[in-house]
Amino acid sequence: MFTGIVEEIGEIEEIRRNGESLELVIKCSFAKELSIGESVAVNGTCLTVTKKTPSTFSADVTPESFRRTSLSELQSGKSVNLERAMKANGRFGGHIVSGHIDGTGRIKGARAEGNAVNATFTVDKKLGKYIIEKGSVCIDGISLTVASVSYGRETDFTVAVIPHTWENTTLSKKPLGSLVNIECDMVGKYIEHFMLFNQEFNQENEAEQESAEADSAALAELMTNFTSFH
Repeated sequence: MFTGIVEEIGEIEEIRRNGESLELVIKCSFAKELSIGESVAVNGTCLTVTKKTPSTFSADVTPESFRRTSLSELQSGKSVNLERAMKANGRFGGHIVSGHIDGTGRIKGARAEGNAVNATFTVDKKLGKYIIEKGSVCIDGISLTVASVSYGRETDFTVAVIPHTWENTTLSKKPLGSLVNIECDMVGKYIEHFMLFNQEFNQENEAEQESAEADSAALAELMTNFTSFH
């Protein structure tokens, strides 16, 4: 579990590719403190530490993560947002982040307003339905608040990024059109799932009840006809 508060900007030291599987070697200051099997969010994607040195750690990227995230576009020397898993007694500075990426979006624009940078992103309708004004969204591992949203064939939404976040994450380094990882608020996803599941369950029960009633009526008619015949 993570909070979307980026701990450090790491650097991709090496990428070992095998089709749609990757092994990332990432340089960061806290590598020596990591344990094998520990979770680290890399651009918002929860990965497991498999190897480490005093200055780097390695993590595997599965084909599922390769296809669903922007990790497939990483190159050696590129910067990545890093966050270690939240401690049970830690402060919850951002929002509930699982590190399970829902999909990707693209940076559509960025403009300064006062002390903030208003960054606009575009995602497809499938993800867009979970984006709500003043709701939370995790972009490349950064917990951000949606300032405005526009729904259509694609969904455009804007977040106001404070100077600290702009300067201490990879957002400021990404050109327009760059692919970013998107994790939508998990609360909304669970609510939708439970509502749809309950609706389908009730429909199945109604159908089974109607079928049972029809069978009972048919049996009653058969018994009536049989009695009349005799």
